[in-house]
Amino acid sequence: MSSTEKVRGSHLLVKHQGSRRPASWKDPEGRIIRKTTRDDAVAKLMQFKSDIESGRATLADLATQNSDCSSAKRGGDLGWFGRGQMQEPFERATFNLNVGELSDIIDTDSGSHIILRTG
Repeated sequence: MSSTEKVRGSHLLVKHQGSRRPASWKDPEGRIIRKTTRDDAVAKLMQFKSDIESGRATLADLATQNSDCSSAKRGGDLGWFGRGQMQEPFERATFNLNVGELSDIIDTDSGSHIILRTG
């Protein structure tokens, strides 16, 4: 694959009531996730995005503590991936970002995300 066929990204996932699997490493029983609305998830992500853009925090630090994805242990890093490896809205958003650019809120079956393209 050429470099344009793969991207590298990190993300922060906040699951909510509509997530296909309403449980995570930090909420194995889904007690919090099942009470979290999409609007609640988006509000959290908007605050995280503001903190990143202002320089108060990095996505890696916030993902480590707050992401519902197991990639939290790697600061949200998903490594390199090509087309067809991620859910379509996530893939489209990541491929459309420039390296170093942070996405708006992206919704997938997993929940709501912010994505940082890193490569």
